[in-house]
Formats: sequence, C-alpha cells, structure tokens
Amino acid sequence: MEVSLRQIDPTVHLTSEATLEALGEIVSPEQIKKVLKPLGKCELRVRKLTMVLVVLICIAMCLYTEEAIEDVLAKLMQGPRFLRPGDDIVAASKGAICQRRQQLGVAPMVTLFHEVCQPLATPDTPGAYLFGLRMMAIDGTKEDIADTPANASYFGRPTTDRADGAFPQVLGVYLCECGTHAICDAGFWPCHTSEHPGGRRMLRSVGSGMLVMWDCGFHSFDMCRICLDQGAHFLSRIGNKVKPTFHRRLRDGSYLAYIRPSAYPRRKQERLLVRVIKYKLDDPGRPGHGETRRLITSLLDETAYPAHTLACAYHKRWEVEITIDEMDTHQRQPKKPLRSRTPLGVLQELYGLLIAHYAVRKIMYDAAVQAGLAPDRLSFIKSLRILRNAIPEFQIIDQTQKVLFYKRLLKDISRAKLPERDNRSSPRVVKRKMSGFDKKRDKHRSWPQPTKAFSEAVVLLI
Repeated sequence: MEVSLRQIDPTVHLTSEATLEALGEIVSPEQIKKVLKPLGKCELRVRKLTMVLVVLICIAMCLYTEEAIEDVLAKLMQGPRFLRPGDDIVAASKGAICQRRQQLGVAPMVTLFHEVCQPLATPDTPGAYLFGLRMMAIDGTKEDIADTPANASYFGRPTTDRADGAFPQVLGVYLCECGTHAICDAGFWPCHTSEHPGGRRMLRSVGSGMLVMWDCGFHSFDMCRICLDQGAHFLSRIGNKVKPTFHRRLRDGSYLAYIRPSAYPRRKQERLLVRVIKYKLDDPGRPGHGETRRLITSLLDETAYPAHTLACAYHKRWEVEITIDEMDTHQRQPKKPLRSRTPLGVLQELYGLLIAHYAVRKIMYDAAVQAGLAPDRLSFIKSLRILRNAIPEFQIIDQTQKVLFYKRLLKDISRAKLPERDNRSSPRVVKRKMSGFDKKRDKHRSWPQPTKAFSEAVVLLI
C-alpha cells in the first residue's frame, strides 16, 4: 500500500495543524481542548501560538529535551510545513513562547495529567497483580531545577554543613503502577518539605483492588489508616524505631500486632491491627545481607497470603525507582536541571514530563499486549527513540492510514525486547563527590565583566 498524505485546508492557519499524534489520543488536540475549555483558556481569535499548541510544546519539550524551546516548536511544525511548503511561516521566538506559557498557567497541565494518567494494567497483564490486587508503589525524589533567584526563593536549595547545594530543588512524590511503570498521580513541593504529606496525598488515587507499597521513610499510622479507608490494602517496610504491640503468632511465622499513632493523646484511643513479617537475605552478594527487615501489611490471612510471597513481592516496589530513573536519566538530559526559569514554568514542565512519560508507557503497554509480553520486558530507551522518529510521519499521513501506521509502530516497539534481568546488584556509591573548584556563591552571579577587547588587554612584558 502506498502512503497517502493528508490534505490541509489552505484557509487554516498552519500552526493549528501541529500535532503529537504518534502518542495517540492521550495528547490529541481534541483532548487538550476538552481540558482547556472549562478553565477559560480557549482563544477568541486564531493566534500563531494557540493554547493547544502551547500545551503540546510543554509536552514535546520533555521528549526533545536536548532541543532549544524554539526548535521544539519547529519539530511540531515539521509535518505541516512539509505539506504546505509554500507557507513560509515564521516560527515564534523564545520570548513569545515564554509569554504564552505564562498565560497558560499550571492548571491545564495538572488537569490534563489527572484526566489521562490512569492505571493501565488488567488482571491478565504479567507481573501487574498479586492475589488479584493491582500492585502500586509510592516514592519520592528531588529534581534539580534551573538556578535562578525565583526558583531558589520558591522551591529552596539543599543545604549541608559545607555549603548550599549547586541547584535549587523540587520534591516530587509519585504513585506508580508497578507492572506498567505508569505514573498515576504526582505532587510537587519545595525541597525542604517532608515526604510524609506527599505520600498521604498520593493515597487519594488508590482504591479497592489495589495493594499499595511504600518504604520505611513514608511509614505512619495515618498512611495505613487512610489507605484502608480508601478501600486498598498496604504492604510497607517499618524502621527499627517502630514498635508494634504483639497480639498473636500465626502458623507461617508472621504475627498479628497493633500499631498506634505517634502523638500521645491519640495513642490511647486509636490502633490498627496489622500483620508483621520478619525476614532477612542470606546471600552475601546482596545489599543488606543478614539484616533483619520487617514488613507490615493489612493482608492478615496467612493461608491466602503467604508471608514468603509477600516478602518477595515487596521488592516490586523498586519498579517505581526504575520509573523515576526512566524520566531522570533517559527521557531528560542526564545530570542536567530542568530548563524552566520560573516556578510556574517548573511545575508546567514537570507535568509535561509526566504526561510525555505516560504516553510513551501507554504505547509500550499496547505493544506488549499485542506481542503477549510483560510491559517491563520492553526497552524504554529504544521505545522513546522510535516514537521521536515516528512523530513527523504521523503528522503527514492521511487519517485513513493512521491505524495501519500505529500497528507498525507497536511492532517496532515490541522488537525492542529486553533480556531477562540479570541476578546481580550494584553498590549505591558515587565516583566523584568533591571538586577542586571553588563553590559558586552569590557574589559570582554579578561577576565584573571585561572593559577592553582581549587584544587590548594583552600587555607584553620585557
């Protein structure tokens, strides 16, 4: 079959034809308009930079992270310009894009994220369910952002005994579906905020039929109680300072116990029955070898929910760490801060990053279903590259051929299959920690500039 090119109405402004249709219906112009209209962000007249296009830019700049913002716009316009070569349209400047991003605000990106980013797996998805419960994980991380006074003032900067951190940082907390790496909820706060409020906030998106996992840093009585109030079950690790009150030993070695709030007045009135599972790793090659670890769970029946199975399943919580690495190391430029120079822009960019990641993961999920694979058996890096290359194709093909091209796209992604994970571990260390250069201070931001040309400043010594 020959490729048919789509036709563009010559009366339509070319910028309104920019799309990211390779990412499917998730970021279609229709879906974006549906979000923008209730927020009053629709234009009364056609502009060069429509609000729909600005939303697409916020998402596309998290796919083409090495491109300048005006070059990201050029990527979005690549297909339409190919179809109408006679239209010598002048791309918007960086300043114009910045102004329109300020006018867009954060609310449309947040609303679009919550509209489209939902759990993907079904009970038939390999590795996504345990005992009929959808496995979800909560974790947080801190992201470096552009070093500007506005960002530093709003989000804060990490501090140590030696000096302030190199970049301002934002705290992000995520709720992730373990089997598909789909981030289903997220929140962002200044870097000195505790992770606990963020963890409790993520529980708004859990519900019946879910098993939610978190590490000991998130543990609290309220996390467990709220999770149960939402109809979900939990499986979490607790630290050495947590002392559950023993109630009854079970046949498999685990035991029932009560946990209580840390606040003294509440301890007398509130308690929660949980099951405690103690285990250790006897492989010297694994981190934490020989250490006693404790899990607590709301799954109290030792026959229906064996302790050994739960202890092994808890380590699926690491899938959220891998998901964060996909965004930080592979989707973004590694070791570089976010590009936005204002707090509003930072939040916009973060939600654009999440929507772009979810769109990639949704297509990977479709490819895995078509190929009969587990979604985590496909390479995120290769899938991302394939999608970047496919975006211009989907911009120019006729509507009637998009289903055919999408099937081919899924086949290409399904070929990017990963080998079985090696039975290995790596130490959590850094290779370079200190630097011989002086630390950047506030005085260096207004460094005195040369007053002469270089050739005039050169003085020969005799």
